[in-house]
Amino acid sequence: MKEVKENEDEFVVSNVDTLLDLELPEEKRKLSEEEMVSLSSEFLVAGTDTTSTALEWIMANMVKYPQIQERLLVEMKGVVGDGEKEVKGEDLNKMPYLKAVVLEGLRRHPPAHLVIPHAVTEDVVLDGYIVPKNGTLHFNVAEMGRDPKVWEDPMAFKPERFLNGGGEAFDITGSREIKMMPFGAGRRICPASGLAMLHLEYFVANLVWNFDWKAVEGDEVDLSEQQEFIVVMKNPLKAQLSPRL
Repeated sequence: MKEVKENEDEFVVSNVDTLLDLELPEEKRKLSEEEMVSLSSEFLVAGTDTTSTALEWIMANMVKYPQIQERLLVEMKGVVGDGEKEVKGEDLNKMPYLKAVVLEGLRRHPPAHLVIPHAVTEDVVLDGYIVPKNGTLHFNVAEMGRDPKVWEDPMAFKPERFLNGGGEAFDITGSREIKMMPFGAGRRICPASGLAMLHLEYFVANLVWNFDWKAVEGDEVDLSEQQEFIVVMKNPLKAQLSPRL
């Protein structure tokens, strides 16, 4: 009996078990195989594809504009210090330029140009246009981030636009202002936006901390876009990496 109890204490429920146990309360049934595949696909695309794509865009800009990479490295050395092998999570909040680089990447290259749509609860007039009740609204977040009325020199990659308190205090949730909303806004905002920001800051910091990123000789970084399920680099990033000793 003691051995059985010990085994029970060590039992771990896997994600597959959780998926198989899910039920649709209104229909009082388990998910079909097709529904489980669709749900798993949503998790994979929303949870990994968008982050990896945003990361590629950010690193591409640091290869194209090496002065940004150098400035970030100087900031990290002031926080982490020489000899450390990793930039840790607790270091990230001490690096405003790192946050600015990530925010600028999301402004200039949001992985999804159209975020989850919203519905109108009643007839409204917006800039002279009638939006009917139950109408579906889509938000082109890419154009928001490139609006010259809001952003100076919007097509340029300038992380410093988020400094002087702007990076830490800048609102990307749409709750205070809407200048950019790469994760959507309101009740339909991406539930993992905080985790995505943490991942991007951590990955960017450690990729630059451990490697010197340079363009491949004779192969200029091309920032052209290509629409797939999300917006990716038309010509994927190629870079020459050298370990920092």
